[in-house]
Amino acid sequence: MLSRSALSTLSKRSLLNGRMTTPSAAASARFVHIEKRLEELGITLPPASAPKANYDICCYAQGNTMYVSGHLPLNSNGDLTTGKIGPEGESVEHGYAAARQAGLAIVSTLKAQLGDLDRVEQVVKVFGIVQSTDSFKEQHLVMNGCSDVLMEVFGKEAGYHARSAIGTNTLPLDVSVEIEAIIQYKD
Repeated sequence: MLSRSALSTLSKRSLLNGRMTTPSAAASARFVHIEKRLEELGITLPPASAPKANYDICCYAQGNTMYVSGHLPLNSNGDLTTGKIGPEGESVEHGYAAARQAGLAIVSTLKAQLGDLDRVEQVVKVFGIVQSTDSFKEQHLVMNGCSDVLMEVFGKEAGYHARSAIGTNTLPLDVSVEIEAIIQYKD
C-alpha cells in the first residue's frame, strides 16, 4: 500500500512510454510534430494508397493495434519501382530506394488513417518481400531502406521495430518490394 506522500507524488506525474515523468516533460513530448520533421528532412509523401483488390488497406485490432496491408514502392509522381533485385537484375541500391518508397507509402497511409502522425506510438513490426533473382541473398540490406526511413520519420523511440525480410521470384505488378507493418497508435 502506498503512503499519502507517495500517492501525492504519483498524482503529480504521468506515465509516458513506460517511464514516470513529470507533467511538464509529458507536455513537452506532445509538441513533437512528425509533419514538421518530414518538412525538415525534405520528405514528400506519396499519395495515400487505396486497396487494389478485395482487402482493407488497414485493419484495427484490440489494444490500439493497426495491421497495415502490403504497400508497394509508389513514387511521389505515382510511378512504381519495378524489377528483380540481384546480380542478374537491379542493384541493392535500387531495392533500397524501392523499400524506402514503400516505407513512405506506409507513412502516407498512417497519416490518412490516423489524421495525425503524432498518434503513432510504436512501429511494432515490418515485414518485407523482395522480388529477387535466384542467387540474391541480401534482402535484409534492401529492407534497410524502409527501416531507415521509419527511424528518420518517427525517431528511435517510436520507429525502432522488429523486422523480417524474405525473397520471392515475383511480386504483383513486377514491383521490387512489398512491405506491410504492424503499428501501435495512441487514442
